[in-house]
Amino acid sequence: MKIAIYTPDKTVFPNYALMKISNYHKNMGDSVEWYEPLWHNTFDKVYCSSVFNYSDKSYVTNNMIVGGSGFGKNIELLPEIEKCDPDYSIYPACDYSIIWFDIGCFRNCPFCINNNNHREVNRLVLNPKGKHIKVMDDTFFYGDWKRKIDWLVGEGLPVDIQNVDARILTKKMADSLLKLRHHRQIKMAWDNPKEKLEGKFKEIATWIPSYKIMVYVLIGYWSTPEEDLYRVETLAQIGYDPFVMPYNRKDFYQRNFARWVNHKAIFKTIPWEVYYKNRYTARNT
Repeated sequence: MKIAIYTPDKTVFPNYALMKISNYHKNMGDSVEWYEPLWHNTFDKVYCSSVFNYSDKSYVTNNMIVGGSGFGKNIELLPEIEKCDPDYSIYPACDYSIIWFDIGCFRNCPFCINNNNHREVNRLVLNPKGKHIKVMDDTFFYGDWKRKIDWLVGEGLPVDIQNVDARILTKKMADSLLKLRHHRQIKMAWDNPKEKLEGKFKEIATWIPSYKIMVYVLIGYWSTPEEDLYRVETLAQIGYDPFVMPYNRKDFYQRNFARWVNHKAIFKTIPWEVYYKNRYTARNT
C-alpha cells in the first residue's frame, strides 16, 4: 500500500501521531511519504493529524483519515498503531527525543483537552540521534515522579520538562529537579487569575533559581487585561520569565499583549500602555 501523512500545522515540532502511523505502516511493508497538497499523487490512504485549531485546513479532504485536537475531535489511534514506536526518520532534523511517562491530567481545566483518562506509558523510546529529552507529561509530578527522575538521571541527557504544576510542587520535588541537567527552562503555568499563586511562586524561587523557570500565562479565556498585566508583572518581579499564551490569536489585544511580553527586549523597555497605544494608533491610521 502507498501511504501518505500530512499535517496542516506550521510548526517545527514533530507530529507524534504521524510518527507512530509511519512506523506501523512501514512494519506492514507499506511505503510512507509526506503528502503535498499541490501534488496530484494517488495514495491508498492519507492520514492527517493536527494539533492546533487555528491551522489552515483548506487542503484537508473528505477522504483523509483525520485526528488530533486541531480538528476538535477526540479520535484515538488504533491500538495496534498506538503501541508502535515513533518513527523519527520522517523528521531527520529532529535532534531530540520526545517522551511521556504519563498521559492525561487530573485538573479538568475547561480550556484543555488533556483531562482525565490518565495512564502510564510503559515504553520510552529515544531518538537514535537525540541530544536531549523533551518530557511532555501534562503534570510531571503526578504519579510515580521518583521513577521519572531516576530514569532521566540514568539516561544522563539534558532534559526539557514541559509541565510542572507549581501548585503541588514541594521542596523535595524541587530538589529532585536540580539533580537533572536542563536543556531549557522548566515550564510552569499561571493560567487562572483567580488562583492567588504569588506566594507559591515566591516560595519556589527559594528552591530553584527563578531564571531557570518559564511560566506560561493564559490570556483571553477567563481573565481581564488588568489580571493579565498583574500576573506577568508579578512573575517578572520575582525573577521568572513569563510567556503569554493567547486563547484567541486573532484578537487584537491578545495578539499584541503576547507579542509585548514574549519579545523580551520590548517587555523590558517599553511599558504596556505605551506599546498598546502605539499599536492601536498604527492600526487605525
